[in-house]
Amino acid sequence: MGPEGDDGKSGFESGTATKVRPKTKRPSLYRVLLLNDDYTPQEFVVLVLQDVFNKSRDDAFQIMMHVHQKGVGECGVYPYEVAETKVTRVMDTARKNQHPLQCVMEKQ
Repeated sequence: MGPEGDDGKSGFESGTATKVRPKTKRPSLYRVLLLNDDYTPQEFVVLVLQDVFNKSRDDAFQIMMHVHQKGVGECGVYPYEVAETKVTRVMDTARKNQHPLQCVMEKQ
């Protein structure tokens, strides 16, 4: 005799099977911020924003001016690992070019 019971049915109800998905939390997001200083050339900041954050020249200029006028400006919002990588790239690029540009991340 097979897995069926006496009535020939398999013991499973027919119908639509639904998959149960485990509840997954969205990863925390982090804001990547540039801090103003009186020494880093504005053109360098624009180039970093274009290179590291893939900003258009116009967007990069707008962010740079915001940083210049307000003291801090947001470059983007990313998951932790991406934000950390971008901060590191900015800091490494600034250091290699002997600029004191600072970049930080904060939880959104």
